[in-house]
Amino acid sequence: MTYHPKSDFLAAMIERGFVADCTDFDGLDAALAGGRVAAYIGFDATAKSLHVGSLIQIMMLRWLQRTGHRPIVLMGGGTTKVGDPSFRADERPLLGEAEIAANIAGIRSVFASYLDFGAGPTGAVMVNNADWLDGLNYLAFLRDVGRHFSVNRMLAFESVKSRLDREQSLSFLEFNYMILQAYDFLELARRHGCRLQIGGSDQWGNIVNGIELARRADGIELFGLTSPLLTTADGRKMGKTAAGAVWLDGTMLTPYGFWQFWRNTADADVGRFLKLYTELPVAECARLGALGGAEINAAKVRLANEVTTLLHGAEAAAAAEATARAVFAEGGVGEALPTVALSRAEVGGGIAVVQLFVRAGLAKSGKEARRLIAEGGARLDDAELSDPGMMLDAGRLARTVKLTAGRKRHALAVLAD
Repeated sequence: MTYHPKSDFLAAMIERGFVADCTDFDGLDAALAGGRVAAYIGFDATAKSLHVGSLIQIMMLRWLQRTGHRPIVLMGGGTTKVGDPSFRADERPLLGEAEIAANIAGIRSVFASYLDFGAGPTGAVMVNNADWLDGLNYLAFLRDVGRHFSVNRMLAFESVKSRLDREQSLSFLEFNYMILQAYDFLELARRHGCRLQIGGSDQWGNIVNGIELARRADGIELFGLTSPLLTTADGRKMGKTAAGAVWLDGTMLTPYGFWQFWRNTADADVGRFLKLYTELPVAECARLGALGGAEINAAKVRLANEVTTLLHGAEAAAAAEATARAVFAEGGVGEALPTVALSRAEVGGGIAVVQLFVRAGLAKSGKEARRLIAEGGARLDDAELSDPGMMLDAGRLARTVKLTAGRKRHALAVLAD
């Protein structure tokens, strides 16, 4: 991108590769350079944690705060009840009030690692759109807000059009989502002076709707900034692995598992990920990303340490690196590895090794575990497993058992009592 901004925030976003598009570069840059800007990103509460796929937006909010502006984290306590249909083939499952509240509490703990929620002028704030959506009067909403939307235009947005082109059902409930998100932007502008919405490039249509609604309803100028939808060098969606989502909550994925995800980054992605997911100077990111041969592994360790430190703290990052060194370089066990603690009642007369692989998250099912063993990809205490019918008794599990899938995924199993 050749645009040369005056504001620190937009300069950092462009230089580090965060920007896909902007509704008005000149207008946004002038607003950012001219004073403090409040900006928001919305997150629906569909799970107890966000995963790595959301980390690019979280880092954008962090940079926003670092450059003197105010981040707003909008939790979709209201819109989660509807579900964002953007680029989905089916309708999201609908969640109840208690589950949504529990998910929001879990997600807030993740943001506490990245943002300062203090009371200062740049202090981050977390708000819930249920505060204004739950009490809406439907007829008044149709009259005051719905009249500003063209169905013809909404049908033309790529997120909706792609669904209809595939002749996949799009419920009226989901179709309302884009109107509700646009209304969120208007409410945040009114309540918090918010002038910028940030989101993934799949949210472009929803962001534009909010900007146009604010202009028509209140005569105010708002802005939108989108980030690219990232894929890894091998074409996979960022944050998705064979073992499932890479969660940001340490109770759903251990700091070691999180660290290991970044350590396993493809060579071609190292420089790009350092710019996006760490705060190292851009020149240093480029230098590390250009390393070749065995030296690139040191860059991957640096990446893993920097990203893990931001989320889980320096001690957790150091412990994860020490565990990895013990497991790979020294052939040890490593205390920070994911551990399955089994009771004597569970083990009984013995427990199948394939069941242990499933319990440890190294295989999704017994069938997958048996295939892993048959293909020579499973090890027990660093010795290749060849018998999928092997049983381990309480005596064997009284001392820690190390399980390995492939070359890089490890876990421990031990008798807890």
